[in-house]
Amino acid sequence: MKKISTTLLLFCLMFSAFAQRGREIVYAGTFSVRGSEGIYVYELKRKKGTLEHLQTVKTLESPSFIAIHPSGKFLYSVNRGIVQDKKNSGSVSAYAIDAVTGLLTLVNHQPSYGNGPCHISVDQTGKLAFVSNYNEGNLVVFPLGDDGSLGAPSDSIRYSGRGPHETRQEKPHVHSATVSSDNRFLIVCDLGTDRVYSYAIDLAAKRLKPAEKPYVEVKSGSGPRHFAFHPNGLHAYLAEELTSTVCAFSYNRATGALDIIQDEVISLPVDFSGTNTSADIHTDPSGKFLMMSNRGHESLALFSINIDGTIRLKEAVETHGKKPRNFLIDPKNQFVFVAHQDTDNIVIFKWDAKKGKLTYSGNEVKVPSPVCLQALKLE
Repeated sequence: MKKISTTLLLFCLMFSAFAQRGREIVYAGTFSVRGSEGIYVYELKRKKGTLEHLQTVKTLESPSFIAIHPSGKFLYSVNRGIVQDKKNSGSVSAYAIDAVTGLLTLVNHQPSYGNGPCHISVDQTGKLAFVSNYNEGNLVVFPLGDDGSLGAPSDSIRYSGRGPHETRQEKPHVHSATVSSDNRFLIVCDLGTDRVYSYAIDLAAKRLKPAEKPYVEVKSGSGPRHFAFHPNGLHAYLAEELTSTVCAFSYNRATGALDIIQDEVISLPVDFSGTNTSADIHTDPSGKFLMMSNRGHESLALFSINIDGTIRLKEAVETHGKKPRNFLIDPKNQFVFVAHQDTDNIVIFKWDAKKGKLTYSGNEVKVPSPVCLQALKLE
């Protein structure tokens, strides 16, 4: 009887672990306002088109931007909260991801070595993390351990200059660092100086080296914010926050050089007269469409992508919330999740990639001030 019970127990455990495989997890970073406790973990119920809450992870103040390690074993956040008594610095945190449940456990913290960390990315080998400090105007490189831990910085770059906008471009404001699809180059957006920089990634030295063409200047006063590579690796797109426009580039995979092929593509209806700033930008997995979030118009701008990489605005879709700071396109190209900073909700849209059509599903999740979303499929 005891033997049968033990066998049954082992069978149940094996079945439970097997049943967890293929679960789809969505992580939400937040600002620490209106009761937010940190990072929120959800499971996507694909058939229903809903998100089910699994965990709330109490964190340092405002884990506003998050990134997942390419192995799927770790998650990283940048925070406004301080560590090691670094009063003039935010922080960076590493979390282990449970392979069965997707739940998070803290690994370690490091200072971000700059005020206002707003973006983090991880290279595709999982050896380096890149942190953009908005207020400080610097970029910091962190080595990552085999256990996912953040090491002491191995490189940092401080920027100089300013732009024409008196309050938003009074100095450099590094807003994002995006790794190229082949992992050779890093593209850094400086909102304060209207420049987009290109660096070669030296994995052995754990450092960055300016590319042959070290930067490209975009329209004065446009405010480079986020950057998205096209799936073909030949084109890329820049969200210009201050002018609510998109700049399209050709990309040289051999040298990391960016060249403008189309600029000042407006993301708003011609009759809109209010105040707006653009935020996040992504292509869909098919590479046929581009989306950018608008705060003020409260919309997702939807663009069609031409064969030559240029774009055309199709429509601006209402997002059913205020200040859509960040959004996530489902890797299977069926849903789009929009995080609203001011109305405390993540809204779920159905996405028809064949027709290029976004449809409000009526489903949403209430969470205090969500500002960044990341997805992971458990293997």
